Amino acid sequence: MSRLASTFEELAKTGRKALIPFITAGDPTPNFTVPMMHAMVKAGVDVIELGIPFSDPMADGPVIQRASERALAHKMSLRRTLELVIEFRKTDDKTPVVLMGYLNPIEAMGYEDFANAAQRADIDGVLTVDLPPEEGSECSALLKARGIDPIFLLAPNSTDERVQKMDLAGSGYIYYVSLKGVTGAGHLNITDVENKLKQIKAHTNLPIAIGFGVKDAQTAQAIANVGDGVVIGSALISKVEANLDNPEQASKEIIELLVSIRQALDN
Repeated sequence: MSRLASTFEELAKTGRKALIPFITAGDPTPNFTVPMMHAMVKAGVDVIELGIPFSDPMADGPVIQRASERALAHKMSLRRTLELVIEFRKTDDKTPVVLMGYLNPIEAMGYEDFANAAQRADIDGVLTVDLPPEEGSECSALLKARGIDPIFLLAPNSTDERVQKMDLAGSGYIYYVSLKGVTGAGHLNITDVENKLKQIKAHTNLPIAIGFGVKDAQTAQAIANVGDGVVIGSALISKVEANLDNPEQASKEIIELLVSIRQALDN
């Protein structure tokens, strides 16, 4: 059983929901990332989504776009992102780490080389935003053969047929994009999310993590009532952006937000 499957299974046994933070590797500097990952684990997160910096992050709003720009200015790359995970794994072999990014860097490395490198880094899942299951069979097969979960996105307008495709192609969990638009945008309609998740769960037993609109503890708590986990990204990276000259303060504010969300989820 994969780390992701085991994590969600244990959470389900205790009636708890997964807290999944997203940060961009190398933002604001490469030295910030691994200590931040460890601090988030201590704050009670269950899975870490680590963003691969990319020059054209089409699904990300301006906050995460700027995070990628800052990381790229420090010469961050897919290979350097994997090196950070290797560093993290020296003292944490339990917390699942999911790479989240875009296809171009993976294609540039080559699917097989990437799958091998991800395995060496002890990656648990890969979420490639712009690689749909219809076109991702080669990459997904290479990842699955190495015990790595390919994770796919579902949206408010996803059909039953597409949910079924995701169920067959993916593993680990499904990432539900809770609103139409980019990360950090819009206001969540919890009723709409709940209705859509009922439709999705009729066709899959995979856990469903909800993201793109979770900004605070109140929203996370409401979302947790209908999903299996919440993903929070832009709200965390906003803390980094507001404290570029004071990384310690950024870390402090990120942890405070995550602790408040963890408490809300557990309540």
